[in-house]
Amino acid sequence: MGNNIRNIAIVAHVDHGKTTLVDSMLRQSGLFRSNEKVVERVMDSMDLERERGITIMAKNTSVHFGDTKINILDTPGHSDFGGEVERVLTMVDGILLLVDASEGPLPQTRYVLSKALEQKLKPIVVINKIDRQDARAEEVVNEVYDLFIDLDADDDQIEFPILYAIARDGMAKHELDHESDSLKPLFEEIVRTMPAPSGDLNAPLQILVANLDYSEYVGRLAIGRIFNGTIAVGDQVSVCGIDGLLRKTKITQLYAFEGLKQVPIERAEAGEIIALAGIEGINIGDTVTSATEPRPLPRIRIDEPTISMIFSVNNSPFAGKEGKYVTSRQIRDRLDRELLGNVAIRVEDTDSPESFKVSGRGELQLAILIEQMRREDYELNVARPQVVTRKNDEGELQEPIELAVIDVPDQFIGVVTEAMGRRKGQMTKMVNHGHGRVRMEFEIPSRGLIGFRNEFLTETKGTGLLNTLFLRWGKWQGEMQGRGTGSLVADRAGAATGYAIYNLQERGELFVKPQTEVYEGMIVGENSRDVDLDVNIVREKKLTNMRASSADEALRLVPVRDLTLEQAIEYIAEDELVEVTPKSIRMRKKVLAANFRPKSKKAAE
Repeated sequence: MGNNIRNIAIVAHVDHGKTTLVDSMLRQSGLFRSNEKVVERVMDSMDLERERGITIMAKNTSVHFGDTKINILDTPGHSDFGGEVERVLTMVDGILLLVDASEGPLPQTRYVLSKALEQKLKPIVVINKIDRQDARAEEVVNEVYDLFIDLDADDDQIEFPILYAIARDGMAKHELDHESDSLKPLFEEIVRTMPAPSGDLNAPLQILVANLDYSEYVGRLAIGRIFNGTIAVGDQVSVCGIDGLLRKTKITQLYAFEGLKQVPIERAEAGEIIALAGIEGINIGDTVTSATEPRPLPRIRIDEPTISMIFSVNNSPFAGKEGKYVTSRQIRDRLDRELLGNVAIRVEDTDSPESFKVSGRGELQLAILIEQMRREDYELNVARPQVVTRKNDEGELQEPIELAVIDVPDQFIGVVTEAMGRRKGQMTKMVNHGHGRVRMEFEIPSRGLIGFRNEFLTETKGTGLLNTLFLRWGKWQGEMQGRGTGSLVADRAGAATGYAIYNLQERGELFVKPQTEVYEGMIVGENSRDVDLDVNIVREKKLTNMRASSADEALRLVPVRDLTLEQAIEYIAEDELVEVTPKSIRMRKKVLAANFRPKSKKAAE
């Protein structure tokens, strides 16, 4: 029975060491041979996760400590992937809350903790990175207590054990002055504090599907926790979908998690986390229940999306040159596939059959989806992100308001406050620890944060930290000032020349290098004034017969600004698009022909 099982999730803010801690737990549980070569952050299996150093998809693994099996779920720390966190918390009985010993609790720490406390999960707090030079472990512990009180934790939850750890070195201890060289104190604490899963073996079967995986051999895998009853290979079960209808099916294969592998098993009991294979059309939130006495569980509730973008077919002159999948049907099929495993995304049709409205939790979540699509050889256009609005009962227009926590050196307080003020941000709190850095909290409409990250990093010379979190729905805050600069737009097709670029440098900052192919309507730079300027970037120098051969060598070109996908999405204005292909990211006007642009602008107004 489940007495020798513990189901826990590791939750924390981005970059506080969740995946690194899981690495150390796997190593110390004897999962790897001593001579086995193991990559760092072994749980981050997607290319994008390894490149960016963030967890995007929640994943599970398990370790054994003595006779106890500990199922561990590694969750993303970024609130854009909050949908992943909410699903995972339905599968566990307790959480390890990781907090950085220097940074203390940050917005996402607050977010994941509030979700865990709502579900009455038992917490263990781990103060990580105590070897940092600027570590202030005791102060951080007090901040964690304040956070629990602030989130209305009950008496039982606030009596949490505290451990101090260096996840990278695989070390944890109960007191700062204790000696320790392993995670044994942490394992012991998990077994002692975390409740064993409750569940009745003799009740009808109930499994809630909280995650999906795909195996090349057996197809779709539904991952979930058995709340009641037992299940065995060959059993007849019912699957209750979103429509409430019951579909009968037979269990052909059953898997448990052992370390990083999925191991076939014959039967499993209440409390265990398992994967089921071979059930067609099963989705996240569905219940697998007894065929004779069906008892569906309540579906997983997910926070609403706050940002939407229009994805459309690439219709630029370069369409179809680099990508393999370019039609609206192929893009729609890919988005439908994404919906199966990503519960926090919505896809709606628009007036045009060639474009789709995709809504999610934030720009990062949608940018990751676009990046995945371009790596799979898709070509598409994406428009500027828009906030999702709604009307309240009185008919007032509401928009999402976010909490922005900004950590900057104190000489930048002025520029940051001014920039936030322009974007309708209001400061609610300011803390100066006296280390030369200041932490400020603002309430700001989500609209104000679109495109803000670039400006913020420029203004703080790359030293500022910006963390945001959805706070509430608030009153519409009125018009907001957009980008203060215009675009330099190519007025004809051809290859950009060094001579033309040299002469355009004083107009603003350029995005294209010499020899880059351009087309009419493509954005080639940022104008230093607030109007768009059509420019000839393919102009060549007229040749004369009175010229020394070295006359062209003196062109000094300023390095161009290479925009990443996220920066391009943040940069574009209302009448512009980002063209995304497997090899390139280009920006362009919605209306390519210069003579039609003023007309379409008038019509839009």
